[in-house]
Amino acid sequence: MRPIALPGGETVPRLGQGTWHMGEGERTPAAEAAALRLGLDLGLTLIDTAEMYGEGGAEEVVGAAIAGRRDEVFLVSKVYPHNADRRGVAAACARSLKRLRTDRIDLYLLHWRGAVPLAETVAGFEALRDAGKIRHWGVSNLDTDDMAELPPGCAANQVLYNPEHRGIEFDLLDWCAARAMPVMAYSPLGQAGTLLRAAALGRVARRHGATPAQIALAWTLRRDGIIAIPKAAEAQHVHANAAAAAIVLTAADRAEIDAAFPPPRRKRPLAML
Repeated sequence: MRPIALPGGETVPRLGQGTWHMGEGERTPAAEAAALRLGLDLGLTLIDTAEMYGEGGAEEVVGAAIAGRRDEVFLVSKVYPHNADRRGVAAACARSLKRLRTDRIDLYLLHWRGAVPLAETVAGFEALRDAGKIRHWGVSNLDTDDMAELPPGCAANQVLYNPEHRGIEFDLLDWCAARAMPVMAYSPLGQAGTLLRAAALGRVARRHGATPAQIALAWTLRRDGIIAIPKAAEAQHVHANAAAAAIVLTAADRAEIDAAFPPPRRKRPLAML
């Protein structure tokens, strides 16, 4: 799997694992941790989580999954906006580290913008980096104007991106690309299954002997600068996600998906879930 570079040159996988809705009782923590470990075996060594997911439950699942394998993993977590002042971010990070059973987070993100000034949050991130608690910092759900307020040092922006939600293509993707800053695509398979029932994805999937979910992932990864973080809690879905990285869409495939889900022609408010 071709890696992607963060600002500064460190590389990470372009396809990782998400954990939204893990640690909430839908499946046992042991089963969810096993799915994440399978992903590690298949090369999906970037794992994304957040203190918000299951109010820490997802971080606990991740901690169990990476026990004994921490050095294999590029670990991403996120802080609530209401915890993002300088003192609060330090306390939130300490709680996350305890749940994750580790001494450092590789990439720590502001989950979305709140009332705390961005400069104060970044100061907290920088202090955590100086203390060795985090290695990189970044943001999530910030649009172009917000990004322009940040001082240098942001390693990534995590936003909603899939064929149904293409608004970032208008200017945010290019803004990040110009700064060699990866965009992390959350919910690349959509929500509630509506995207995966789209006729266009079904037709493209049949041509490739693939599933609509694999085509959605291949579509997200079709351009440089994107990291996709789908969640999979069952072995068959983990295997399918990993295999999607090898699918190369043709110009005809991309045109068919564009016809069903047109790219943006004007600036729109940043979509969020």
